[in-house]
Amino acid sequence: MSKTQNSEHSPVHHVSDDPGAAARKTHHLELAQKSQTLLSSNWSEVRELFNYEPMNAGFPDLKNLNTDNYKIAGKSLKAPLWISSMTGGTGEARHINQSLAKAANKYGLGLGLGSCRQLLHSDEYFEDFNLRPLIGEEGCLMANFGMAQMDQIIESGKQEQILEICKKLQVDGLFIHINPLQEYFQSEGDRWSRSPIELIDDCLELFEGTGICIGVKEVGQGMGPESIKAILERPIDVFEFGAFGGTNFSFLEKMRDDSDRDFDSIDLRFVGHTALEMINSINVIIDKEALSRLPAIIISGGIRSYLQGHYLREVLNAPSIYGMAMPFLAHASKGQEALETFIESELKGLKMAQQFLKVREF
Repeated sequence: MSKTQNSEHSPVHHVSDDPGAAARKTHHLELAQKSQTLLSSNWSEVRELFNYEPMNAGFPDLKNLNTDNYKIAGKSLKAPLWISSMTGGTGEARHINQSLAKAANKYGLGLGLGSCRQLLHSDEYFEDFNLRPLIGEEGCLMANFGMAQMDQIIESGKQEQILEICKKLQVDGLFIHINPLQEYFQSEGDRWSRSPIELIDDCLELFEGTGICIGVKEVGQGMGPESIKAILERPIDVFEFGAFGGTNFSFLEKMRDDSDRDFDSIDLRFVGHTALEMINSINVIIDKEALSRLPAIIISGGIRSYLQGHYLREVLNAPSIYGMAMPFLAHASKGQEALETFIESELKGLKMAQQFLKVREF
């Protein structure tokens, strides 16, 4: 697709209006911190996961923060760190997204947009998502639509609308997020009848040859081995975990819901799979199956530091990067300097970990 920035945007043929989306996104920002399901006991003794080996190497070059040259969606990252999908469609998110994009440009990180659903209805919040001018031509930028929106678009034969939005945003790829539990707990949530894997097959066919890479992710519950295997068997380009352990969007939606709906007897908010469980599933699949290729893998869900990211990357038997959302959001809300200080600390710590820490064999 063309990467030339356009000042004029052609009109979009919109699907049905979603007047509550901006308020919903604002609530998401407000409640994200409260809806953490951190599995702190898993990481309370993170030092026990490593052998410290100071004898085998000198100091890494901490002035040069580049640690890798990892390719994702056709772009090269300078560090194995992904800024996981945040938010959009509410005016207050704009400065956060812009700060993140500037930082991604400066440090060579990849960035996933929050749900772009609002752009299906109007361009009112287009600038919340219009980050290509800030992340730069070399930066990796992924759009993000929900399973329900993609299904509705395809069923109505309006897939060109998604292509048009992706071209306007000049993204490298498109995440389809699979989130039935979040939708279930959301009072205005969507429903679908066919399996997401059928939708993914349709999307792979429809977007073939368009230059749009296809990614799949969950949003806080992760996935079990059968779902992971189905994804890995298909020629998708990117697979992000969105594992259980970080922002729990099912819990978040329940906090938003002030109705009398009673979900206590069927509390599905706390089911799911952690990043480590998903890694173990992938390792088993790789060991058993003769897979012709693997997608780019982003390990995310509950990761709060480079030590966790380093450990998870080391135990996965495939190339990967790790992604975080809440730490970036927390520091971006404090300003650009705080955000960049956090990223530099993260990358320096990662270089030290890569140089001196070896994962223990238990």
